[in-house]
Amino acid sequence: MKAEAPANRPALDQLERPLNSLRISVIDRCDLRCSYCMPEEHYTWLPQEDVLSFAEIGTLVDAFVLAGVRKVRLTGGEPLLRRGLPELVARLRQQPGIEDLAMTTNATHLAELAGPLRQAGLNRVTVSLDSLRPERFKSLVRRDALNQVVEGIRAAGAAGFASLKINTVVMRGFNDDELEALIEFGRQVGGEVRFIEYMDVGGATLWSLDKVCSKAQILARLAEHWGPITPCGPQGRAPAERFLLADGTSFGVIASVTEPFCRACDRSRLTADGQWYLCLYAQEGMDLRHLVRAGQTAEELAAFIRQGWSRRIDRGAEERANAPHRGALYQVEALRQDPHREMHTRGG
Repeated sequence: MKAEAPANRPALDQLERPLNSLRISVIDRCDLRCSYCMPEEHYTWLPQEDVLSFAEIGTLVDAFVLAGVRKVRLTGGEPLLRRGLPELVARLRQQPGIEDLAMTTNATHLAELAGPLRQAGLNRVTVSLDSLRPERFKSLVRRDALNQVVEGIRAAGAAGFASLKINTVVMRGFNDDELEALIEFGRQVGGEVRFIEYMDVGGATLWSLDKVCSKAQILARLAEHWGPITPCGPQGRAPAERFLLADGTSFGVIASVTEPFCRACDRSRLTADGQWYLCLYAQEGMDLRHLVRAGQTAEELAAFIRQGWSRRIDRGAEERANAPHRGALYQVEALRQDPHREMHTRGG
């Protein structure tokens, strides 16, 4: 029986941040190898027997709803590689406490799955797209897949989702000359582009501060091309600050590196094997898989989740911003010691 939407307030952490948003990695594998996320070709994958079933994910989501979560986002790896994903979406859509059910994808399989996912009840889709130039795209992801991705984005635009967003990680000297073209593409497909500062997390072993294109630099370039840019106002707990061009076109910037928003962060992450992380930069997670497989009820799990969140003090991006001689968070040897440090495992 599904847990009823709770009337009580969401759990609060030590900085009075509510537990409101949950990212669920449904699979750790991906069919692309983006250099800022998966720079190597070979990885230590999670054991298949450890990966949560749809029923186990459903039970954990019921528990998170009882603890206050209202927004759920499905991620990976590449979530569309998980067989039967529309079935999971339909299952989660039955949970009355979920107000928003979204997904982040690389769109390589979205052309065939956009319709079934929308019919199953998925509200919103975010697609990662870092270049519109075929050779540049191929050099970044090490796969010849740009046409598949573009077809997937167009299919999502036609499927009737409440919103379609296009995420672009902006890397200085690589794709910072495509900002205007990406906004134009977003207009064509009915999507809002969000430019993301290149972050030093997980598999970003090639990261350095001089490769970061800051929010200020992004806005300056766009203003030079289009003229005055207007902020849309307070962003609340959303990671993206939104802006308007003079013609009314909206876009967003996620300034995680130069302007961390840790104090407003209301999200946590559940890996495909049930490890719960309270921060993208967290060194350790909490094992929920063993609890759900031990038969704990949603109510019992919710009590554990509330207690865990109430101890949260994480401000990972803020702390990294003040780190002396800042470099990549991990190198390959450290990543191989624990696959949960990888962003394709943790859900980014």
